[in-house]
Amino acid sequence: MQRIFVLDQDKQPLDPCHPARARQLLKAGRAAVLHQRPFTIILRDRTVAQSVVHPHRVKIDPGSQVTGMALVAEETGRVVWAAELHHRGEQIKRKIIRRRALRRGRRMRKCRHREQRFQNRRRPTGWLPPSLRSRVANILTWVERLRKWAPVAAISVELAKFDTQKLQHPEISGLEYQQGELEGYEVREYVLEKWGRRCAYCGAGDVPLEIEHIVPRSRGGSSRVSNLTLSCRPCNERKGNQTAVEFGFPQMQERAQTSLRDAAAVNSTRWAIYRQLLETGLPVEAGTGGRTKYNRTRLDLPKAHWTDAACVGESGAQVYVPPALTPLNMQATGHGRRQRCGTDRYGFPIRHAPRAKRFRGFQTGDLVRAVIPKGKHFGRHVGRVSIRHRPSFCLNGFDVHPKHLVLLQRADGYEYGEASRVASPAS
Repeated sequence: MQRIFVLDQDKQPLDPCHPARARQLLKAGRAAVLHQRPFTIILRDRTVAQSVVHPHRVKIDPGSQVTGMALVAEETGRVVWAAELHHRGEQIKRKIIRRRALRRGRRMRKCRHREQRFQNRRRPTGWLPPSLRSRVANILTWVERLRKWAPVAAISVELAKFDTQKLQHPEISGLEYQQGELEGYEVREYVLEKWGRRCAYCGAGDVPLEIEHIVPRSRGGSSRVSNLTLSCRPCNERKGNQTAVEFGFPQMQERAQTSLRDAAAVNSTRWAIYRQLLETGLPVEAGTGGRTKYNRTRLDLPKAHWTDAACVGESGAQVYVPPALTPLNMQATGHGRRQRCGTDRYGFPIRHAPRAKRFRGFQTGDLVRAVIPKGKHFGRHVGRVSIRHRPSFCLNGFDVHPKHLVLLQRADGYEYGEASRVASPAS
């Protein structure tokens, strides 16, 4: 169970409290609801000077599609709040590609055609494409929000992979590095991440996995990563000296050639995140993937983005995750569209968006409560509303009149839900 964020009467953060305590304060009239998601209350009769505040640490495990976040009490190591932040980088990329196609098509149709220009473009130092920049912005947004709602004194972030060979022998390079103590460890981690920690043949997970050659070495296959995959022992024994094609998996070689796009995205953004976190003025602890995995395995925690976040860095060695803790699921949705003119498949304008973003005091994405007195959808409903510029809004898949709606929370660019509390352990 997550703790509840608490602010004093001057909107300064206090220690998060138990939900039962929050209910008592609300029932006694000593507090009011400030935010629904994540649930936050504000006290009417207390300030920071009248309270004992303990430092907390924000812990981050950046990912390409999902970033794990956790708020940990510094003194006790207890995880008081956790979340999984889902990014919209792929959605942004698809929209930019579509916009590029429309612009290129429109330019090619004109009689006065100009050649494409690439040499006159200048990118500043540290430039990131919009799809990656959105990931950085999402993480920084939630770090700032947590600083407003909790007494955050430090930050921990996973920054790099763990390279034991390079740490023990920083001068080692070339063939000696490739065939040193690290040989096998880095390759195994690479293959595990590439094939999703499952058997490539039967799809079995949560079983011991072996590194397997798509084309056996006895048949001329190499030990390059493009020829390696994961296999459980029964599949490996049945395959024997056959190639993957002979074993009935002709698509295996094509899959092996795919690159780690997600890993590349994380590598491109990790230093940008780290530099931005340093600008907050708080102490920033940089952890490694190896230490995170070691802490999580030693604490016998399930594999999940939010548990990885709790175990980041040296401070993750002694964390305590309550068994009933359910992380918050946060999906980035953006704040609307800049496009004011809709087009058909050929790029010709067919509709125009209204100038006003709100109608009857509501806008798309607002969290509302609907009390419908009669009809097919009689009862109380809570959810995010999608407005139309007429008195017929969409809520949870059905139409509702705005007169039945009560605003709970303004749209803030995210959808909320409950993520899974328990995940499968790592292979």
